Amino acid sequence: MVLSTIDEIPIEFDKKQYNEPTTVDVKSESIQYADEPVQLEWTEAEEQVIRRKLDWHTVPLVTTLYLLCFLDRANIGNARIQGMAKDINLEGYRFNWALSIFYIIYLLVEVPSNIVLKRVGPRFYLPFLVVGFGLVSLCTAFVRSYEGLIVARAFLGIFEGGAMPGFSFFLSSFYKREELLFRLGIFISAASLAGAFGGLLATGLSRIPEWGFDSAPIHTWRNIFFFEGFVTILFGGFAPLWMPTKPATAYFLDERQRTIAVERLQRQHKADADQKVTLSDMKRAVFCIHNYTCAFGFFLINITVQGISVFMPTILADLGWTATRAQLYSVPPYVVAAITAIIIAWFSDRTRQRGIYLAAFSMIAVIGFAILRFATDANIRYMGVFFVTAGAFPGGPGFLSWAMNNSAGPSVRAVTSAYVVSIGTMGGIVATWTYTFKDAPKYYTGHTINLVGQSLTVLLAIFGIFYCLYENKTRAAGKRDHRLDGRTEAEQSQLGYRHPSFRYMS
Repeated sequence: MVLSTIDEIPIEFDKKQYNEPTTVDVKSESIQYADEPVQLEWTEAEEQVIRRKLDWHTVPLVTTLYLLCFLDRANIGNARIQGMAKDINLEGYRFNWALSIFYIIYLLVEVPSNIVLKRVGPRFYLPFLVVGFGLVSLCTAFVRSYEGLIVARAFLGIFEGGAMPGFSFFLSSFYKREELLFRLGIFISAASLAGAFGGLLATGLSRIPEWGFDSAPIHTWRNIFFFEGFVTILFGGFAPLWMPTKPATAYFLDERQRTIAVERLQRQHKADADQKVTLSDMKRAVFCIHNYTCAFGFFLINITVQGISVFMPTILADLGWTATRAQLYSVPPYVVAAITAIIIAWFSDRTRQRGIYLAAFSMIAVIGFAILRFATDANIRYMGVFFVTAGAFPGGPGFLSWAMNNSAGPSVRAVTSAYVVSIGTMGGIVATWTYTFKDAPKYYTGHTINLVGQSLTVLLAIFGIFYCLYENKTRAAGKRDHRLDGRTEAEQSQLGYRHPSFRYMS
């Protein structure tokens, strides 16, 4: 047996299956084999230049588009306390049903949408989704009945269902495992920023004087949907001018940089980036203990994140504050959540650890919900909201990136991102029923559900850590080498995360 290293992780290779390495230079990311010509070599400085270019041309774009996506999704919560519930008669559980239909449709389209994305590429498909949900948001400004709102939310689910898993897979196509969470953290923190901007925008837009046609006047809550949808359409329309398709064709890289950008991913993920999604890929993504763990963790996180995102204005208004004050007071917790998510993502990438951060910050969310459940003073309960957002919001990108980090190659990752987000979406459906009108104004039931859910999230994260460590130890002992028996080199390259030399990130 010969000991080599890839990505600074000890890996064992069988001489019968692999050519013996004669040169290994981890710092310059080069590997040479005895019977092969010299392979591509590059320096860390070159890779840093490529990363900076990738960062500039991908992260700001998807962050902006996802911010608009979440804004168009959650603005119904702001509109509710600005007169929407009264104007279109959202009595009883009607508001909850309007939220549920969105997540049900969202759930159904996630995996098919990512398969389409893998086939047609992101440059036009993802902006098409953005223009679609922007148009639906704009049209919601003209809704006149509960039935019309249900139709609008269903169409919103069709277009938004492919957005988050699509953006996540898009980023994973450009970055290595240890680089991904920080970028996902920035992009998904747009949900927190949307919550912050949503409160400010709702306050300002709702004060625009009535305008429009006599038969279709636009005012208060209708302004929120109209103008936010209009801005989304503009950004989606211009997005293809900036969005790259894949590293191999990135217009902002020269020929050598494109080759390096492709090679650095192939060496780590042990699979061809251009391979098509097969039934085998789908099975490997779905029937995987680690993905079960991350998907269920995302499910529990989403109960909190989606519930708080939609119901925070209502919860704050029921503390005795006016609608305007509740909108404005919803801003600081989201700002704290966004900053926390980005900082934790950076540390997690630097330390190459996922589970420990997920467990620790979910515990902070547990404390927050305990405060909301048992405290009576309005100011103390408002402090609990900060604990909840700071503790729960980093969990979404954490569990998603953990699953994608441990799901090589690219076709499996494409299905994994959609699969994990799909299970998480079920949490969004549950979230729409955690805070109901019968439970107002204390919302003991909703806070208790989330308290238990975040406690389970802590346990799941701990289980995920031990599973990854166990699997790595098993592979290091050679107990997964039988997976190479009888396979050609090409077949071995398609094993992805099941390859004996692949190591899980814990």
